[in-house]
Amino acid sequence: MTELLQSRIISVQIANSPRSVYEYAMNPGNFPEWTSSFSRSVRQTGGEWIVETPDGPMAVAFAAPNEWGILDHHVRLASGQKLFNPMRVIPNGEGCEVHFTLFRQPDMSDQKFAEDAGMVQRDLESLKSRMEA
Repeated sequence: MTELLQSRIISVQIANSPRSVYEYAMNPGNFPEWTSSFSRSVRQTGGEWIVETPDGPMAVAFAAPNEWGILDHHVRLASGQKLFNPMRVIPNGEGCEVHFTLFRQPDMSDQKFAEDAGMVQRDLESLKSRMEA
């Protein structure tokens, strides 16, 4: 059996409809507006979304559009490494919560894992600000 990775669920509550948040967040073209911790620009090339990051280009592929708010996505780093990022938009009253599961990669230090978690939290707070404006 493969060793389980340590994980952390990072979330934010947003006072906007789950559908609006889902539709905005699932569009990689919107990434530079709310994922500034890693996204510099985005382009679509050959049917693939490529995000320019401080570490080089990263391909992003989301789960097929769905009614359940599932924003799971795979990324392919410039190194060729593929990572799975579970993400959900969950209804909560008249608003919603966005949950992102961050996995600690096998060779990742405590400091790097904490830094990555902080970046995800800042990006989710940015999404919240944008969706509540």
